[in-house]
Amino acid sequence: MRPLDIQTLVTVGRPTVDPAGTVAVFATSRPDVAANRNVGQLWRVDLPGGTPRRLTQGVADAAPRFSPDGAVVAFLRADAKGKPQIHVLPVAGGEPVQATDAPGGVSDYAWSPDGTRFAYLSRVVEEGRYGSIDGLDATAESPRRVTGVRWHANGLGYIADRPAHLFVIDVPDIAGEPLYEPAAAVGIRPDAGAVRAQARALTSGTASHSGVVFTPDGAEVLTVTEEIELDARDLASHVIAVSVDSGAVRDVLSTAARLSVSEVAIAADGTVALLASDVGPSGTDFVAPGVGLWLLGPDGPAPVTDAESVDLGEVGSHVTAIGDDFLVHRRARGRVHLERLGRDGSRQVVVDGDVEVNGHAVGGDRIVVAVSRPGSLGELELVGSGSLTDFGASARATDVVTPVEAEISGRDGYPVHGWVATPQGEGPHPVILMIHGGPYAQYGIHLFDEVQTLVTAGYAVVYCNPRGSAGYGRAHGRSIRHRMGTLDMHDVLDFLDAAVHADDSLDGARVGIMGGSYGGYLTAWTIAHDHRFAGAIVERGFLDPVSFAGTSDIGSFFGHEYVGEEPAQMAAQSPMAVVDQVTTPTFVVHAELDFRCPLEQATRYYSALRRQGTPAEMLIFPGENHELTRSGQPRHRVERFDAVLEWWARYLPVTLSAAD
Repeated sequence: MRPLDIQTLVTVGRPTVDPAGTVAVFATSRPDVAANRNVGQLWRVDLPGGTPRRLTQGVADAAPRFSPDGAVVAFLRADAKGKPQIHVLPVAGGEPVQATDAPGGVSDYAWSPDGTRFAYLSRVVEEGRYGSIDGLDATAESPRRVTGVRWHANGLGYIADRPAHLFVIDVPDIAGEPLYEPAAAVGIRPDAGAVRAQARALTSGTASHSGVVFTPDGAEVLTVTEEIELDARDLASHVIAVSVDSGAVRDVLSTAARLSVSEVAIAADGTVALLASDVGPSGTDFVAPGVGLWLLGPDGPAPVTDAESVDLGEVGSHVTAIGDDFLVHRRARGRVHLERLGRDGSRQVVVDGDVEVNGHAVGGDRIVVAVSRPGSLGELELVGSGSLTDFGASARATDVVTPVEAEISGRDGYPVHGWVATPQGEGPHPVILMIHGGPYAQYGIHLFDEVQTLVTAGYAVVYCNPRGSAGYGRAHGRSIRHRMGTLDMHDVLDFLDAAVHADDSLDGARVGIMGGSYGGYLTAWTIAHDHRFAGAIVERGFLDPVSFAGTSDIGSFFGHEYVGEEPAQMAAQSPMAVVDQVTTPTFVVHAELDFRCPLEQATRYYSALRRQGTPAEMLIFPGENHELTRSGQPRHRVERFDAVLEWWARYLPVTLSAAD
């Protein structure tokens, strides 16, 4: 795979299935370099074995949801101002009808059980900000007064002046007369809106909201509220139910329960299910959180799963009621499986094997899943029948290799699990040790452009899930709390040594190291303690816990929980504190609008390297945030790959020279 081949990487979003289980609709997305954006449409496939076909022709249609009667599909499409709005169209196809005209766009939505209304979330901006007054540039806006411990978020920016609120609006008649732009006339002011219905706000104030779930009778909407804390972060969630008719609010789950809620679902009998983790008395105990399934009963929330051994916290995981049970995503050892959990804790595996389940939907007696596999980043599958699509064919045609899975015993006897991807030919191949972010995340088995691009360029890639990673139990994830750069560094180096020892085609004398976010942290930390590497790439790194606390959007708790708060303790785990020991040529890569690991982390680290004479360069991407490598502008993603390959060609060339 070459840098431009990222255009072959198609992802499949969370699907939807009509109530009878006869039709599935899903959205795809892929990078398009010419358009310089991710593009995609809705697709329809008849079940159980129809041929997929495009249902829409938009630029980036997403988030489809079937109406309760299965006749209409709603989805999100950007309006003329680039704001996502709810649109509806018949499942048989036709011209979409715009249902909302929210100035802040729609971030999430749900059908009412009777199919007559939508509830949705939209950000409400403070008057005079973000272009709400024509001619008032952002630089001319009034200053922002900050009184709490948070003020910004990665990928969004300032948060206090645009909380997300809950609205309801009637569903438009898709067979009705279209709206027409009125012609200009003397004495008549054209005033045609984009939609016929008037939205009604159900919430107001400074709190922001996430999640939209109707109760089975349609009388209330459940949502999670979030206020900006004045003194200290508290990750415990407050779940409320808002009356659709009166706007009256009742508590469903208070912060006293000490649960951080990522997903809310309601069964047909009204039982409320949560994907949540216990954040403890401090409210910030989030290291390896042990996200599990909880059910709300008369005595409060009760766990269904064991937090120590079951992890339902993969990004994008959701829960769906199916009869008296619930479907959930469980991650383990680089996989994400779909499981059916009973209320008594009983467990049935629905989808397993070499797969990462990214989304699922239920209709009738059928379950469809959006998955990633070693040969594809995204496909739709019908459980029990197999794949309904083959979007990965184009990517597989770009010299894709299948990594070899391995587990080694580390220096203290601890098992370390990972993969080795090797180019074709006998070698010897230069080796790149790659480290993932998180740290509580996992490398998986899906088709991974980062690995494939390096392999096509002639590098063997070694990557694993060291202690601190997700997918191996909570104790594995919490083992590096207050001792980052110890067990985790040992694990990645031991896995590297074992991989080189086991394969003669890997050249252990020519090795590079790279990683992003936490991977950038561990790369910077490792090159201060191990000088074998010909070069290093430190990307969007967590590099100085001291300044991170006052600059990152999660700085008020992340560093404290992972590296502690005592100055000596923090310094003992800080790459910035040992930067003077780095002699490895280092490429520092960062994004200008990264608020998770702010740009100052990179610039200060790079400046220190240059001051002491260590060979170093820095690459800064404008307009990008912490998600550059995953969802950044396609041209920037290609340029990043080009820069990465050029760096390795200089410091870790694939072909040995005669002098070598």
